[in-house]
Amino acid sequence: MSNSSSISHFLLLALADTRQLQLLHFCLFLGISLAALLANGLIISAIACGHHLHTPMFFFLLNMALTDLGCICTTVPKAMHSSLWDTRNISYAGCAAQLFCLLFFISAECFLLTIMCYDRYVSICKPLHYGTLLGSRACAHMAAAAWASAFLNALLHSANTFSLPLCHGNVLGQFFCEIPHILKLSCSHSYVRKFGASAFTTSLALGCFVFIVFSYVQIFRVVLRIPSEQGRHKAFSTCLPHLAVVSLFISTAVFSYLKPPSISSPSLDLSLSVLYSVVPPVLNPLIYSLRNQELKNALRNMMTLFFRSIKCSFLLLRF
Repeated sequence: MSNSSSISHFLLLALADTRQLQLLHFCLFLGISLAALLANGLIISAIACGHHLHTPMFFFLLNMALTDLGCICTTVPKAMHSSLWDTRNISYAGCAAQLFCLLFFISAECFLLTIMCYDRYVSICKPLHYGTLLGSRACAHMAAAAWASAFLNALLHSANTFSLPLCHGNVLGQFFCEIPHILKLSCSHSYVRKFGASAFTTSLALGCFVFIVFSYVQIFRVVLRIPSEQGRHKAFSTCLPHLAVVSLFISTAVFSYLKPPSISSPSLDLSLSVLYSVVPPVLNPLIYSLRNQELKNALRNMMTLFFRSIKCSFLLLRF
């Protein structure tokens, strides 16, 4: 039996037993991470460089892309390293840092999705007050509040989790550091300490979910009153990407944490963990860019300028 003071490292779950499968997992994670970095990087660059995209909706979308980059950079590099070098070790400090960063970016994404819902609500239900309620200063304050709240939530969970005594070994049943698997190693019988922070975060998440549902009920009531079909279609089209991202975020979290114990298995748990930690950062930019003509035009113009600059540089080098 050991306690947390004697644990210098944790052992993560091995993604595969054979060398061929380990290299396959490395290549898959490499492709996924490059796709996420490229897609989110393009969205950030397009919004930052396109002055006509400096609106509240795209400002919050830029923040969302930052959270997706943070999520993918927190879990995937370590998984790639473990698969490439056939190692399962992660240091105690590294595990704490990974847990904090993952909680920070996931919490920020949850709060930003709620703020983006408020943006859609004001845009459709209170269009005459849009400039007042969502001015540049108000948007900056809301984004700062989301990041600050996410930081405090991640700090609370990390401090609470790693302050518990660990006496059931150091083997984690996950390919990254996650609270439920660390709590399984705890020998503390204080359920208040073990689950108090989780209850607090669950209440926050439930509050965000209720706010989103209430807002969309109001939005749909207003949209259905629009007399023209074209107006209704335009209003719905601005909400569909956000609804799709919220559905993806909630469904993956629910399947991962609220699935019945009877269907739980190591392979299923691993698949679901990849589903909610790796897939959303890749799909979110695609969902937003495919349904937004302004963003698609900005990306197309940016890529055109990029290839023109490369062509000009190549021609100058030839002469």
